[in-house]
Amino acid sequence: MTDTSTAPQLDFDQMTTLGDVARYQARVRGDAVALTFEGRDTTFADFDRHTNQVANALIAEGLSKGQRIAYVGKNSDHYFELLFGAAKAGVVVTPIGWRLAPPEVAYIVQDSEAPLVFVGPEVMAQTPEVAKLLARQPKVIAMEPGSDYPTFEAWRDAAGPADPAIPITTRDVAVQLYTSGTTGKPKGVMLCHDNILGGRRQAAEAKMAWNTWGPDDISLVAMPVAHIGGTGWGIVGLMNGAKGVVAREFDPLKVLDFIEHDRVSKMFMVPAALQIVVRQPRARQVDYSRMKYILYGASPIPLDLLRECMEVFGCGFVQQYGMTETCGTIVYLPPEDHDPAGTPRMRAAGVPMPGVEIRIVDEAGNVLPPHTVGEVATRSIANMTGYWKLPEATATTVATDGWLRTGDAGYLDEDGYLYIHDRVKDMIISGAENIYPAEVESAIYGHPAVAEVAVIGVPDEKWGEAVKAVVVPKPGMTVDAADIIAFARTRIAAFKAPKSVDVVDAIPRNASGKILRRELREPYWAGRERRVN
Repeated sequence: MTDTSTAPQLDFDQMTTLGDVARYQARVRGDAVALTFEGRDTTFADFDRHTNQVANALIAEGLSKGQRIAYVGKNSDHYFELLFGAAKAGVVVTPIGWRLAPPEVAYIVQDSEAPLVFVGPEVMAQTPEVAKLLARQPKVIAMEPGSDYPTFEAWRDAAGPADPAIPITTRDVAVQLYTSGTTGKPKGVMLCHDNILGGRRQAAEAKMAWNTWGPDDISLVAMPVAHIGGTGWGIVGLMNGAKGVVAREFDPLKVLDFIEHDRVSKMFMVPAALQIVVRQPRARQVDYSRMKYILYGASPIPLDLLRECMEVFGCGFVQQYGMTETCGTIVYLPPEDHDPAGTPRMRAAGVPMPGVEIRIVDEAGNVLPPHTVGEVATRSIANMTGYWKLPEATATTVATDGWLRTGDAGYLDEDGYLYIHDRVKDMIISGAENIYPAEVESAIYGHPAVAEVAVIGVPDEKWGEAVKAVVVPKPGMTVDAADIIAFARTRIAAFKAPKSVDVVDAIPRNASGKILRRELREPYWAGRERRVN
């Protein structure tokens, strides 16, 4: 491991907004590489100048502070230029998952009221289909050449390089990430500069070894930027003055190449991705001597997989627990608690990050004692500003005193370690993607053979959980599982569609007609200590 004890101390107090991060790093590390993407290197000085140009280009388009723009595509260094440049102009970036179906993309573009949409080459072919579903047609900018639309670089470079000097406060919203909705429609999570940077500043000042960065550190940004795991991890590297290697998408073979050739020292991945990487035939032939820490989250890591990863990568592992509404990590399990022998601590999500409060509450909000299962609640500077244009949903999730209900069921031990036991909400997490049953049920209900449908998450060795649809056929109709799955895929992203379909005579419901999902899930989760994977 490289010694970072002699690294220059960063002044995090000078980085209170995303725009400030670009300005500060340009001053102190201007010639160092900030981002590298498919052979294109951008120094911190370039990054600051490019983000000024993006801000000025947005202003020239007539956008004003508080308006939204959308990004639909895979990862790119230019995405981070767009994000930080928009932040300098006070404009909010809404990244949209490139795997979403056209109706889902159209909903988010329309809901965010984005007059400008930046589109990656991988989804350019879907643009006309999405456009047909929109009441108002936004202007489209292509992230790369190859279409009839204006290209990002030409659009950016037509603007001047002077800092726009627009007053931005730490409470101004910078990013709007959409999460799957309990009602079938995704909600826009508004994250302000304080949410994004405040907690990370507190964590940096705590000087935890695994969270300490030096000028020689190289970060791999491989998780999708439409998630807090991708956008947040990219921001962490830039904030710490590290070089960020941006992977267009997660590819297990390319991950090994990045580690080997780009000398990656830190990366964030979900357990499902780690499993794919470590099982590659050449995983045991790569030199990992530069790798210091691997951070992982979104689901627990099976003990056997952890043992395998510790043996192969030979570095420290840190579990991260959080959600979009908490701007990512609020609880961490440090490297010293990762014991391949499988101690009880290995079942914990970890302890609160600096500045984060965690407590367990009952339905009425009463605080519960250690080892009592209830809903996990949290309070910190990282808690979202709210849901976009959904004040009632915001009030239900975040109390007036700042405590946010996570929807996860768990307990604290006497040492303050958090253990996740189940979910209060019906959410399914498959390969780190959040999927709500209501969304999938809504997509299946229109099938001509389906009278009723309930969707649950069942254990899956590769993805953690898999989506299963339980269907009651209409009288005289026969349900074909493959046809149901294909039908759902025309309306929602493929990763949300069910992987399997069971046919039943009736779906269990309570007296008020609510589906008893726990009853449906129980046979699949029987004998397991946790009801989440």
